[in-house]
Amino acid sequence: MPLDFPLENIRARRPKHLPTVLTREEVAQVLDCLTGRYRLMTQLLYGGGLRLSECLRLRVKDLDFGQHAIIVRDGKGGRDRSTILPEKLVHPLRRELSRTKRIQEQDLNEGNGLVYLPQALERKYPLAGGEWIWQFIFPSHRLSIDPQTGILRRHHVSRNALQRAVRQAAQLVNIQKRVTPHTLRHSFATHLLEAGQDIRTVQELLGHKDVKTTMIYTHVLKRGPLAVRSPLDYPLKPIPSSPSSDH
Repeated sequence: MPLDFPLENIRARRPKHLPTVLTREEVAQVLDCLTGRYRLMTQLLYGGGLRLSECLRLRVKDLDFGQHAIIVRDGKGGRDRSTILPEKLVHPLRRELSRTKRIQEQDLNEGNGLVYLPQALERKYPLAGGEWIWQFIFPSHRLSIDPQTGILRRHHVSRNALQRAVRQAAQLVNIQKRVTPHTLRHSFATHLLEAGQDIRTVQELLGHKDVKTTMIYTHVLKRGPLAVRSPLDYPLKPIPSSPSSDH
């Protein structure tokens, strides 16, 4: 039935929360508590500003050692982007790829070795899943049944495993913040802005569609608008007493 009053659509506003950011020293402490592939993956989260899922889904073809770039395929919003491949991770990543290559060769010898391919590629190129360039950089320790196809294959590392490793590392060094893999991405953006990088560059590296999303990191900078010094931190000068007058 028709309404007797006009109805206007009102959008609920999302609450704005400042991101949790680690200092450079805290990032170093977390990394020092990690070893092996979890350390390398955490370094990629921080060094390239990757989301957790983006790091887990990295494939061999996504690393461009010549350009020191990581190509993030089908990121949030379905967009591809390029971000930084830290120079200090080149050799660790090459070692990790050698390890992954041995795992794939063993799987192929045992009749496995075909990885999941995105979208319709698996139907179009049914044998591409066995090619080296399509392998996950961080494969799982064990084979598992793909619930969609019923095929036995090796997926990438579990997101829960990396989340747990980062959380435990932060607890070991007694960081009094809620630290998750995404905290490393927040820290990446904030530390770049602290170092003087322009916000548009940081926006592109993060893959933000709107620069307003990136602007939130300006609020946690040491020199940002919310980082004014408290009046209590300024030296307090005693008020000179008035000279007493003799009568």
